[in-house]
Amino acid sequence: MYLSDVDIKKALKKGEIKIDHFDESRLQPASYDILLDNKFIITDAHFTDYIDPVRKVFPKTREVVISDNEMFTLHPGMNVLGSSMDFFGSEKYLIQLSGKSSLARIGLVVHNTAGVINPGHFLHITFELSNVNSVPIILRPKMAIGQILFSVLSSPTEKQYKDTGRYHKNDWTSYIPPKEKMPTMKVFTEKAMKAKTKKR
Repeated sequence: MYLSDVDIKKALKKGEIKIDHFDESRLQPASYDILLDNKFIITDAHFTDYIDPVRKVFPKTREVVISDNEMFTLHPGMNVLGSSMDFFGSEKYLIQLSGKSSLARIGLVVHNTAGVINPGHFLHITFELSNVNSVPIILRPKMAIGQILFSVLSSPTEKQYKDTGRYHKNDWTSYIPPKEKMPTMKVFTEKAMKAKTKKR
């Protein structure tokens, strides 16, 4: 179940949702429009032979920062990272990023597959921007680039993203290795049993 505009405002007042510099004019019937920031991460193709994620071979990248009155040209087939001006998150709700119909119709993709923000993740979200059109698309800082929706969970979570997520407090990085998993109680029990056996 998604929150309506009424419930989003209620959750903001209760502190269940955080949106810095909330602008009610950007509130849709069941979502909130977010804006594009000034910075992008692009792949340096001249220094990248290939990408092999299993073997942790990732592209060479560089950051591009433009001023508010400049434009960024996204060429056909190009894939870059962008960032939201908005900082937001929730410990209670699942947040989903979606594109805007007007931009989808011109071939702009704002996320390839990673559109879910887990409870406990507060961030300037990183966009995976792609142009699937046959002509360039102009991107400008502060343009409405996507929208976020808030979903009710069936029950409170046992874990928060801040405890398990690899991009917690570091969203503006192309790749970060997964956090090491904490040993489970089963692992501790097995180790204790082995120690007792050795003593005998």
